[in-house]
Amino acid sequence: MNRIAGTVFAVVLCLTVGTIAQDAGAAQQSTDQTGTKQTPTTEKSASSKVRHVTGKISDDGKTVTADKDNKSYTIDNPDAVKGHEGHEVRLSGHIDASNNSIHVTKVKMAGEKTSEKKAGTMSEQPPK
Repeated sequence: MNRIAGTVFAVVLCLTVGTIAQDAGAAQQSTDQTGTKQTPTTEKSASSKVRHVTGKISDDGKTVTADKDNKSYTIDNPDAVKGHEGHEVRLSGHIDASNNSIHVTKVKMAGEKTSEKKAGTMSEQPPK
């Protein structure tokens, strides 16, 4: 009986150690939403924060040129800006300064303003 208990304990111990080792390996290399592997850093990278860029998207939809400093960024996920090619937009996303790229999470037309009024209602102010 002691032999069986010892064998079961050894098997459980091996499985536990193997599981912990796999979790440690997964923590060293994680995968982001695009499927590219990211290695952890001791410092927080600048790309972890969502940044905003206002600028014009190229006609092919692969780059955006910022209005502020005329800096050009390669768009990692051009499908996110599909339909906005050649337009002035405000992009939200994660910027990778090492290769001047942006992973777009949100696109908004630059001239678009949020209004609290419902569509179809008009104000009663006389023209000036």
